[in-house]
Amino acid sequence: QVQLKESGGGSVHPGGGMTLECAASEYTANKYCMAWFRQAPGKEREGVAARDSDEATTYADSVRDRFIITKDNAKNILYLRLNRLRPEDSGVYYCAAERGPLGWHRVLHPTSYSNWGQGTQVTVSS
Repeated sequence: QVQLKESGGGSVHPGGGMTLECAASEYTANKYCMAWFRQAPGKEREGVAARDSDEATTYADSVRDRFIITKDNAKNILYLRLNRLRPEDSGVYYCAAERGPLGWHRVLHPTSYSNWGQGTQVTVSS
């Protein structure tokens, strides 16, 4: 099982930005679909962005044109750049991985993944 560890969370004012990182314990290129999820208190975990093993990217409607998912295959690191943050973007952000390709219809569903990181908190407030 691939091990995942997130970093880069913190607090930011509305309109600000930050970059999250997810370090994988093994080479993931062309093998794993990698994704970011988030969970706010009292809410279900929701898919934010995914990069499938064939490099296809998928975004949730709520973050499209604000968030960018990228990958450094040489370093085995998945990134999520968060721009123009809103209070409703607050929550714990999780990295997930699963043998791919999963396809666009599955990549943002948490039940598609069996490997998860411990999460990193993102707080957007004034």
